[in-house]
Formats: sequence, C-alpha cells, structure tokens
Amino acid sequence: MRANVLRVLIGAGGVALMGVGASSLLDVPDLTDVLIWLGGAVVLHDALIAPLVLLVGLVLVCGSVRGPVRGALLVAGALTAVALPVLLRPGPRANSSVLPLDYSRNWLLLLAAVATVTALFLAVRRLGRGRRRPPS
Repeated sequence: MRANVLRVLIGAGGVALMGVGASSLLDVPDLTDVLIWLGGAVVLHDALIAPLVLLVGLVLVCGSVRGPVRGALLVAGALTAVALPVLLRPGPRANSSVLPLDYSRNWLLLLAAVATVTALFLAVRRLGRGRRRPPS
C-alpha cells in the first residue's frame, strides 16, 4: 500500500515538473531551435548511444558485470551528449562569463567518476558474494 502511494506521489511530482518545463517552452522566442535540439538528442540517443552500449555490453562484457557496465556506459553517453555542444565549440568567447569553466576537464572528471563508481560497485558486489558461500 505504501509503495503505491509513493509511486503516485513521485508520478505527480514528475507530471508537475513536466508542466513547468512545458510552460517554460512558451517563453522561448524561437521554438523551432529547441525542437530541433530535442529531436537531435533523441536521434543521437536512439541511433548512436543505445546501440553502442548494447553492442559493447554484448561483445566485450560477459557474466554478471554486464548490467553495471551497460549502466555506466549509458551514463557516460548521456554525459557526453549533454557536454557535446560545449566540447565541440572550444576557444575564446566574446563574453568570458558565459562559459567560464573548463568543460573538457570536467567532462573527463565525470567520466572518471562514473568508471570509479562502477568499479567500486562491482568490487563490493564481488566481496559480498564471496562472504555468502554456503557451508559445505
């Protein structure tokens, strides 16, 4: 019963946030640019990121680590898709306060963090399995 109430509350929160996002689209002066960007994100994910993740997970990874590795690859792909516009336009800007951070370095740090968290998860899971051996 509590799980159903929690699901309804989370779903209502998600619908409310989608409403906020949809209402903010009404303030955009050129909606076609936003729709092109959103369509490009969908195509990038469905045509490139998801097939690559599934292929790498199928070919390179075997056994019980396949799921966590696929999850890490999906997160890395999503981070790359979000960072791609900034990564593809390096160089000086007319207004130095627009993008003041080192996005290439931060993107690499995030990818390293995803790999580290995945490795730690797999190590903890492997240690947990080693301790639960049935008595002989």
